[in-house]
Amino acid sequence: MRKAASLLFAGGLAFLLAVLVAKLPFGETPMVLGKQVLAQGAEQTGTANLVTSVVVGYRAYDTLGELSILFTAALALGLVLGKRNAAAPRDPDAGLVLRASADLLLPLLLVVGFYIILHGHLTPGGGFQGGVIVAAALFIPILARPSRGLDHGVLVWLESLAGALFILIGLAALFQDGAFLEPLLGKGELGRLLSGGTLPLLYLLVGVKVGAELTGLLVNLADAEAVE
Repeated sequence: MRKAASLLFAGGLAFLLAVLVAKLPFGETPMVLGKQVLAQGAEQTGTANLVTSVVVGYRAYDTLGELSILFTAALALGLVLGKRNAAAPRDPDAGLVLRASADLLLPLLLVVGFYIILHGHLTPGGGFQGGVIVAAALFIPILARPSRGLDHGVLVWLESLAGALFILIGLAALFQDGAFLEPLLGKGELGRLLSGGTLPLLYLLVGVKVGAELTGLLVNLADAEAVE
């Protein structure tokens, strides 16, 4: 019965895909909305990077949902792993080479991470990519010096404040008779750092939230062997 059910599911899925492919017009792209974004995105949002126009402009509500999913994943992992036993000994610090490398990489990675975040509306990058680099920058020193640990309270405040401000900016657009998370403050000059209205600010908040939550995830995984 299990094999028959698997074959039936596979056959149904293959039939569905075949029907979808047969209905698609070959030689013509069905992405009508994508053409409109390419044609009007820079003018409407003031961002040179059209990916930014989509992520924190046209579909910013979906981006808020993605941030909620990341928050839920971090919360679930924290509940599963539990709280670290304060009496449990930490791993010894790494050698001189790794500690010195961590001290060198921390400021460099922070600069690169925030550069990618702040220039996400101009060049490829943005809050998600830069946030991952910021999380790596904060976690590498913990690997080099486990005895120091990390204050989870600061991470919680950072990600909570970033998420709240993201929503407040969206509500401010509603009060201005616009759509939720519609760009505010004017578009500025295309290609300039101060352009795109509130979209760069939204990306900054995304980067802070992603960086804080991923750092918390990594620290929880590193402490998994010393929980109650």
